[in-house]
Amino acid sequence: MKIIGVVPVRMAASRFPGKPLHPILGKTLLEHVFLRAKMYKNWSSLVVATCDTDIQMFAEAKDYPVIMTGDHHTRALDRVAEAVALMEEDVDDCDIVVCVQGDEPMIRPDMIDAVVDPLVQDSKKAGTMLSMHIVDEAIWRNPDTVKVIHNVAGEVLYTSRETIPYCKGEFSAALMARRVHGIFAFRWKYLKEFTQHPETYLEQVEACDSNRILDMSFRQYIAPYEAIPSFSVDSPSDIDLVEKHIADDGLWELYQ
Repeated sequence: MKIIGVVPVRMAASRFPGKPLHPILGKTLLEHVFLRAKMYKNWSSLVVATCDTDIQMFAEAKDYPVIMTGDHHTRALDRVAEAVALMEEDVDDCDIVVCVQGDEPMIRPDMIDAVVDPLVQDSKKAGTMLSMHIVDEAIWRNPDTVKVIHNVAGEVLYTSRETIPYCKGEFSAALMARRVHGIFAFRWKYLKEFTQHPETYLEQVEACDSNRILDMSFRQYIAPYEAIPSFSVDSPSDIDLVEKHIADDGLWELYQ
């Protein structure tokens, strides 16, 4: 069974145009994501997927494998699926495809283990998403942070940028709110079906492609991960926050 990693990136991000090539501590956002993802030891292949020649040229200069996709995608998973379909190697329906979002400069290789292992252990599972307990109210209230509701079996019920679950009193960690971290794993069979389905209403209004999976009646499972300082880059203001924490996270020194 192959494990294929894809880092989808584009320059035209609505909230932060050009962010894949924006510097963080002297390295671009894309470098942080790719080099950290590369620390995972079980890849069959790891590639960058983009529609931008600027990113293509940068990736090729760094010897990162890159696949050019169409520029019509609004969701990362659609770009990932096209990239896998364009790969030269054969990909079987049971193989695992991992989407490592290109705006996650603080990912860790054991996060990839967390999303892959449930699919390795249970061949009936279609997909997983990395999920982290929210202990900071500011993260819970931030609309850039996608929150997730799941049932007792760990099956995803809904994803939203709103403050879910509802909190009657003051926020606390006891609310057990969870956020989606930008690493997703799928069996290739289901990711192909996902990208062949048109965007759904709940996906569009929430800007969460996982809601398309729910509308298709697939089951996606959370892959729980401990709450640690790990921040995505959604807007320019996030750069300072990442730089403040990444220098002391233990991985930066391995590739700086």
